[in-house]
Amino acid sequence: MTTLPPKKVAIVQSNYIPWKGYFDLINLVDEFILFDDMQYTRRDWRNRNIIKTAAGPKWLTIPVAVKGNYFQKIKDTTISDPGWAKKHWQSIIHSYSKAKHFPTYREAFENLYLSAGEQFLSRINYRFLIAICQILGIDTKITWSDDYAPTDGKTERLVSLCKQAGATCYLSGPAARAYIEEELFKSENIELQYMDYSAYPEYTQLLPPFQHEVSVIDLIFNEGPEATRYMKSFSR
Repeated sequence: MTTLPPKKVAIVQSNYIPWKGYFDLINLVDEFILFDDMQYTRRDWRNRNIIKTAAGPKWLTIPVAVKGNYFQKIKDTTISDPGWAKKHWQSIIHSYSKAKHFPTYREAFENLYLSAGEQFLSRINYRFLIAICQILGIDTKITWSDDYAPTDGKTERLVSLCKQAGATCYLSGPAARAYIEEELFKSENIELQYMDYSAYPEYTQLLPPFQHEVSVIDLIFNEGPEATRYMKSFSR
């Protein structure tokens, strides 16, 4: 029996400019598989996230075409208003122009937004994930679930993706405890671990009260090169 070299994998749907915990999950694995051949869920993190403003938390939402498409996959979800990117960028300028490190990253994010002409939500999310990983110094391999052969069943699909990717360990989000059939991982000799999102340190935010559950851009604009000190996957 051939012993696989250690390899840790995570499998998660793509999110729009997600929070710092999402990037910690990416940084803790060898391969991060975007699970975008799953059903699109409304009012979720796929096409929206939160920034802080003087008026309180604000949702930035990418408008998507979902009317009547109740079972469409994330990868097939399209943008319904091409003007979204310019509007989001203006909101970000308004909210973060006074942040200490905004000038350092302004050009990079402005280029991201003003050249975001993709038709599909998945591709937009991927564009931002790759760019933010580069800013944070994360070099994890990012792939797509439909790069691999499909399998029926919720946990069965996760196990199959792990096997095809050569994983010896699967790092899951904590919410999956409610449905994952842990014995299926055990039967394939794949170690199952759960991410711990507790006890994040606070950093300098422009406006009180402090809020952890905001887009990672809040951390980047406020802490700049020191941003990773406030994340859990980097040595502090």
